[in-house]
Amino acid sequence: MIDAPSYARAMWTLYEPIHAMTYFAPEGRAAFEDAGLRGFWRGYFAGRAAPLGSIGSAPVIALFNGFAPSMVQRALPAVWSMIEPAAALDARAVGAAAALRRLAADPATDAVVDRAAATLEDAVARLELPGRPLGAANADLPRRDDPYERLWQATATLREQRGDGHVAALVAAGLAGLPMIVLRGALDIGRDQLQPARGWTDDEWNAATEDLVAGGLLDRAGRVTEAGRQRITEVEQATDAAAAHAWAPFSPDEITLVALDLWPLAQASMAALPERTPIGLSAQWNPSTGPP
Repeated sequence: MIDAPSYARAMWTLYEPIHAMTYFAPEGRAAFEDAGLRGFWRGYFAGRAAPLGSIGSAPVIALFNGFAPSMVQRALPAVWSMIEPAAALDARAVGAAAALRRLAADPATDAVVDRAAATLEDAVARLELPGRPLGAANADLPRRDDPYERLWQATATLREQRGDGHVAALVAAGLAGLPMIVLRGALDIGRDQLQPARGWTDDEWNAATEDLVAGGLLDRAGRVTEAGRQRITEVEQATDAAAAHAWAPFSPDEITLVALDLWPLAQASMAALPERTPIGLSAQWNPSTGPP
């Protein structure tokens, strides 16, 4: 038996920045603009929500978790008058693949990408999907032909399935929605980065801060308390445990091999991201150094 939760977290640190290329790389943004969506957030909400069809704002507010309702409502459902979900699916895959090809910068990498995509698709086939609507919707999409698009789609499915489990853990911990955003703002990402990226007003943010102070998770100076750090740790541990099932059947050597295939592209993707993002990425696992 392997320590599947640890491997689930380690693999997330590799595939998350690869997945993020569809939103942050210039090729990703250009693909959404070419499809008729100008403005970062139209592409973001259309691209992430497209596997669910022409969905309205209320389910997306619940599923994406952490965005102010008013921010989501500005994009949905109006964005579906500008683009069909199928076109949004194409734009996100094509844009991400173009960015990943540029970052790979070596035609010989194509064979490695194809091999890594096949292994990640195997992991996707093992995902537990009950209670994971975004993960399930992505897992149900037709397999794409291009190896870079296949790799990107596998990372999208893995991260959305993980995200569904993360939201469930936040609900159980009483931190779903704005409270966890405020905590992460205080812990490491910064309010100046998170608040505008998630659309909350000062009044909403300050009220949530007061609630967290009253609950002992923040101190009066706005710092995360030991109890707050413990609550965050518990949420992350529950998230890792919920994502572990896909990796449990693999041996450590099998996971390490696919991780080594992903490592150069994961490094390049991380380096290509803006210096600060609201995603909250962890330090990447270097599989050449041993188990996570």
